[in-house]
Amino acid sequence: MESRDDTSVAESRPVSPVRILLADDHEAILTRVIEVLAPHYDVIRVVRDGAALVEKAASLDPDVLVVDICMPILDGIQAVDRLRNGGSRAKVVFLTVNEGADFVQACFAAGASGYVVKSRLANDLVFATREALVGRRFVSPTL
Repeated sequence: MESRDDTSVAESRPVSPVRILLADDHEAILTRVIEVLAPHYDVIRVVRDGAALVEKAASLDPDVLVVDICMPILDGIQAVDRLRNGGSRAKVVFLTVNEGADFVQACFAAGASGYVVKSRLANDLVFATREALVGRRFVSPTL
């Protein structure tokens, strides 16, 4: 994967027409998330900060946003809030190390459908995405 601020991931073969925009600033997490999601969904782009998330979500119109909370420029909650205020209808699944109830509440207040802690990424992320797509909420069971 390239180390630019936003990276196309179109070379992965999608199994689903569901298009995901992924936002996280840690390369190892990005790699792992793509490994987990790519067999099920089309990861169309990777961005590494909240401002790039807002820009790319507006131009690409993804079905789902998988978003880290702690990112440069705008944090994930601020970015999702801007997207919601701008009319984005993408489902949002936050992927984070933060396990506090206050973070969960803030994410759902911003319009999240899912909240997955990174320690449960392999177990929860695909399921949380599926739940979001059918209008249900998901929170990792460790919370």
